[in-house]
Amino acid sequence: MTQQVKHFIDGEFVTSTSDKLIAVTNPATQQVIAQVPCATSEEMARAIASAKAAFQTWKEVPVSERARLMMRFAHLLKEHQGEIAEIICEELGKTVEDAKGDVWRGIEVVEQAANIPSLMMGETVENVARSIDTYSYIQPLGVCAGITPFNFPAMIPLWMFPMAIACGNTFILKPSEQDPMTVNKIAELFVKAGAPKGVLQVVHGAKEQVDAILHHPDIKAISFVGSVNVGQYIYKTGTDNLKRVQAFAGAKNHMVIMPDANKQQVVNALVGASVGAAGQRCMAISVAVFVGAAAEWIPEVAAAIGKVRPGHYSDADAAYGPQISPQARARVLSLIEQGKKEGATCVLDGSDCVVDGYPNGNWVGPTVFSNVTTEMEIYKQEIFGPVLSTMTVDSLEEALKVVNDSPFGNGTSIFTASGAAARKYQHNVEVGQVGINIPIPVPLPFFSFTGWKGSFYGDQHAYGKQAVRFYTETKTITARWFDDDIPVAGPNMSINLR
Repeated sequence: MTQQVKHFIDGEFVTSTSDKLIAVTNPATQQVIAQVPCATSEEMARAIASAKAAFQTWKEVPVSERARLMMRFAHLLKEHQGEIAEIICEELGKTVEDAKGDVWRGIEVVEQAANIPSLMMGETVENVARSIDTYSYIQPLGVCAGITPFNFPAMIPLWMFPMAIACGNTFILKPSEQDPMTVNKIAELFVKAGAPKGVLQVVHGAKEQVDAILHHPDIKAISFVGSVNVGQYIYKTGTDNLKRVQAFAGAKNHMVIMPDANKQQVVNALVGASVGAAGQRCMAISVAVFVGAAAEWIPEVAAAIGKVRPGHYSDADAAYGPQISPQARARVLSLIEQGKKEGATCVLDGSDCVVDGYPNGNWVGPTVFSNVTTEMEIYKQEIFGPVLSTMTVDSLEEALKVVNDSPFGNGTSIFTASGAAARKYQHNVEVGQVGINIPIPVPLPFFSFTGWKGSFYGDQHAYGKQAVRFYTETKTITARWFDDDIPVAGPNMSINLR
């Protein structure tokens, strides 16, 4: 019988009593590898109650002890990186190296969570008025929650719960129902690292379970990564219920190529950034904007991308894996066909991709379009597949207009040998994360992941210092201690400190 994925509630892995089960399939074979339960209302309530109870003791644990928990957790994640990567390969189809990278970028956030004592320092000013001092403390919120997508089943959960828990909160995690087993392995390691009972809960399911999180009064803050429509829904619903929400949504990331750039570096960067991970990442480069004479390189870019071969993760030569589901594959293929109908030139067509030995896989081959315009659906929509659209403009100013007119602002890059061009671009572009001769500028965790515009809804971003602000409140104390030498004054009838 196919295994049923367990919830992690109140410090134990428990078999759900739910009769609503979702099949977890290997996207390279369509083999059902597990059944994931949709948590019952009683299971959701139990998880939230356990987190609420655990908060009362966890918030009092010294910050140095919380930091040491994260140190042990990071060590275990490194020790089991290959094992976690194998689970990712099986349920998501990533190549081994890509899966290991998924885990490693999460480990880096856990290492940053181990720096929590310095990140939670308050501020002090002595003698703000005569014999009066003011100082601030940073304190945790309570029960927080995370709702994570399928495409980075290790990294994105690790963006969320380690920082929240290090700050003194407890956490409810609802991972994607498409690849839930990775998170369960991570939770197992978190317990092994010494996490107390109730500090982390993992509940599985779909929209009904998300709605339970959005509406429950004991959950104070929600972190989300996913699609635009769902991100907007979660932000609106969560804030309507008076919760803090950070919702990372869709993207359409542009790379601008200046004619003075190093051509081979451009080609190599575009190959990996456009079709790597089967295009299933929110920081993928899906639009290349060639400026002036750089447009002559488009055939070489297409030829290089055409050498990329998708395949099963057991194939060491495979560059990327399948789409997550048949539905995802069908959507990508539909958009490719629509691009052809709208007049874009399909320089490289991966619609009929076949992988030997895996006829049922959700394969899409690398695809490149030229002569793309901003009115086309392949430009407007986040395809989330191995598809690169190329455009040509005459100047950097025109390229900036294309990028800035996009409703998204997650990531962008410019390839150039000119410091002046790079400086102009980074200063004027309306995108939150900018790479200069770097195709995918995801910040390391001592900075924050800072998408803009329609790519993010909220105020404080993921990991780094902004995550600490998101998961905490600031308490400011103004204090006076009376000394016998200080004369007793009469009543102060104003708001001035005296």
